[in-house]
Amino acid sequence: MSEFADHFSGHATAYQAYRPRYAEALFDWLVAQAPGRGLALDCGTGSGQAAVSLAERFTRVIAIDASGAQISHAMAHPRVEYRVAPAEAPGVAPASVDMVTVAQAFHWFDASRFFAAAHAALRPGGVLALWAYAAASVAAPVDEIVLDFRTRVVGQDWPDERCLVDDSYRAVVIPPSFAEFGAPPFELHATWVLDEYVGYIGTWSAVHRHRNRKGDDPVPQLRQALARAWPDAERRLVRWPLSVRVARKVTT
Repeated sequence: MSEFADHFSGHATAYQAYRPRYAEALFDWLVAQAPGRGLALDCGTGSGQAAVSLAERFTRVIAIDASGAQISHAMAHPRVEYRVAPAEAPGVAPASVDMVTVAQAFHWFDASRFFAAAHAALRPGGVLALWAYAAASVAAPVDEIVLDFRTRVVGQDWPDERCLVDDSYRAVVIPPSFAEFGAPPFELHATWVLDEYVGYIGTWSAVHRHRNRKGDDPVPQLRQALARAWPDAERRLVRWPLSVRVARKVTT
């Protein structure tokens, strides 16, 4: 991407309320890979879900997003400094950062410019971590109903960049200025009632674009279909497999 495509500012409040939190085990593992715990840079931070977890492990976190609306709704933490800035120009001192993270946002970036900026920001041996989650799983027939909604109802409204997420970031080419290494498997999970799950679906970029294109909201009809399989007060486990790519800065 050559310019900022804003798919989320219009529903930043819902994004903060309904997006799942990342597993603490992920951050425990990541911090163990970093050369220090002084400064982490979270790019495309959204409402700060990753930033606040990083702040429990790093002395300082700079969390940036190109959307001022997202930043205005971000979760406060005394060790997180939020800034409105693109990931390709984070505005940090060269070789000052122990870890650069990107949670569910890399597919919106200009990849070559971002990798160059991350390499410049990281100190020697610093770590870059990108991760994303795709479709959630609950149980049949909920999953079948949501799959139909994803593909038939809002299928044409998914931005092209989402294909990287659907491919679990396997197609992302990390440049030779980084040495990639493997990460253990991680999973997101939440125990939600139906309205929380529907609220999450309402934050999808495809739903946002569908509303703008068609002038109507497809989510209430989806909720009616799901209600036949998911009683309102019943809490159910929602799972998202997490795809993680992690690499260390190479210095010559």
